[in-house]
Amino acid sequence: MARKIDLNSDLGESYGPWPMGDDAAMLSIVNSANVACGGHASDPENMFKTLTLAAQHGVTVGAHPGYNDPIGFGRRIIPMSPAEIGRMVTAQIGALIAMATQVPTQVLYVKPHGALGNLAARDADVANEIVRVVKLIDPKLAILAVSGMQLEVAARAQDVPVYSEIFADRGYLSSGQLVPRDRDGAMIHDPKEAADRLLAFLETGKMPVIDGDPIELAAQSICVHGDGPTAVAMARYIQERLTGAGVTLTGFMSGEA
Repeated sequence: MARKIDLNSDLGESYGPWPMGDDAAMLSIVNSANVACGGHASDPENMFKTLTLAAQHGVTVGAHPGYNDPIGFGRRIIPMSPAEIGRMVTAQIGALIAMATQVPTQVLYVKPHGALGNLAARDADVANEIVRVVKLIDPKLAILAVSGMQLEVAARAQDVPVYSEIFADRGYLSSGQLVPRDRDGAMIHDPKEAADRLLAFLETGKMPVIDGDPIELAAQSICVHGDGPTAVAMARYIQERLTGAGVTLTGFMSGEA
């Protein structure tokens, strides 16, 4: 069994006075925080608050850019060319990096959100453009990518540091992509089921899928979504099950995961 792995969560997704999730509680559990940066969610004050909380908890911070679609929470594809996506992503990453100077803390990686992340997982042109602009912003910025997909391939091809993640609470297809949210099997709501699946994955390196035999994946990080009403309970249960099985939870950029 893999003995070391990271837990990450998508955080900072409140907007103005409208809260989303319990970031303070989640930051006491996870090792890495993917912080929304004004596209699908967040605003300057919420970015600052989330970055500050992450720094207080010693949690590694990454930028979580998404489509500029707060009404759809970034879960709808907006027709854009790869170049337009690159400029959108650049603006959002730049905003979070600038806000991090006010804490101060550092933004160390980038993980695309929602529909943008799923598109980058399967579309080589979009994946290559996202990696290209990340490298221009800072060659030391890493990419956190869906395991085995196009964004991971693009980062390796462009010699950008890349780490792979699996999802605790999402179903998989035999292609390695996530099950679309409008299909049965897209979400795992039972913490025990999620933890059992993760422990089996860490033992075998194989992920169950809804349309075939388990597939082999590699991962340095596990994502637990932070926006659901039971997200904290799910994350805490997974944390307890993994550590109880002898797995050390440590940041994927620590060189130890």
